Amino acid sequence: MGDINLTMATYDYDHVRDLASGLVKPQGINLTALNFQVEEIFYRFANAFEWDISELSFAKYCSIMSQDNPPITGIPVFISRVFRHSAFYIKADCRIKSPADLAGGRIGIPEWTQTATVYARGWLTHQIGIPLTDIEWVQAGVNEPGRVEMAHLKLPDGVCYIQEPSLTEMLLAGEIDALISANAPQAFRDGHPDMARLVPNYREEESKYFQETGIYPIMHTVAIRRDVYEKHPWVAMNMLNAFEEAKKRSIHRMSNITASQIPMPWIYDSFEKAREELFKGEDYWPYGIEPNRTTIEAFLQYAHEQGVCHRLLTPEELYPREVQTAFKI
Repeated sequence: MGDINLTMATYDYDHVRDLASGLVKPQGINLTALNFQVEEIFYRFANAFEWDISELSFAKYCSIMSQDNPPITGIPVFISRVFRHSAFYIKADCRIKSPADLAGGRIGIPEWTQTATVYARGWLTHQIGIPLTDIEWVQAGVNEPGRVEMAHLKLPDGVCYIQEPSLTEMLLAGEIDALISANAPQAFRDGHPDMARLVPNYREEESKYFQETGIYPIMHTVAIRRDVYEKHPWVAMNMLNAFEEAKKRSIHRMSNITASQIPMPWIYDSFEKAREELFKGEDYWPYGIEPNRTTIEAFLQYAHEQGVCHRLLTPEELYPREVQTAFKI
């Protein structure tokens, strides 16, 4: 029996690159790796499941898994993790001076089920103390009109959620008080004088948030079409092992002081500081449920409260049992 042929789509990450390039080969699998921008990957996979294995928004993954007979399963590989205090944008010199000032206001978001907005709303609710129902939520494209919601929502009672054409235009016109976006609005990147971050010292605030909560936000995970998993259940663990090996090679590049494999000064020093701050010298950027339980449980709570998930899930319900433990020698 020969290797099976599978397709996989991910963005171009250093910690995935050796798997995508074929330097790391998952046992028993001939892998055709595709590379797109994450927005295209999510859109095409969530709508048509065009490939066998896919990077997927953690919010969309959890939303699908909370519904009956999900057409996917996955592995606890967390390709992208980003704190999101930096994702709040306001009009410069407006009435909003602190996160608490958003109470009773209007906030624009590109999608209710964008993972970044789930964490951002969770922070507003649990850390700042603003209930979801105290905000008028406006959905639209950040820079362009026409963006649509990609998931089936079950919004909580009392939540006001409307659709408009363009969030950046609305913010600059004073029609919304803030917008939340994983991608910085183009006007902000271009240096528009009327756009600013709500939390300008976000690095300091994100570090404080982590120390207080233990949450290092998971943005993306890896999904597998359920028909592929049911036919070849061993694919899940073999792919998890391959992702782990690719990550180990990336960590070696970041921690190698002999040669600058990554073109950034003091990368070794920055890597060691991040390792100590976030992982206390343990497994760097860990995959699996247990080392990420605090973050996963918090996210599932937020997703259920916000109607992204149709029921409250446990972390163990997200992934097949084969990949929830590992053998020890």
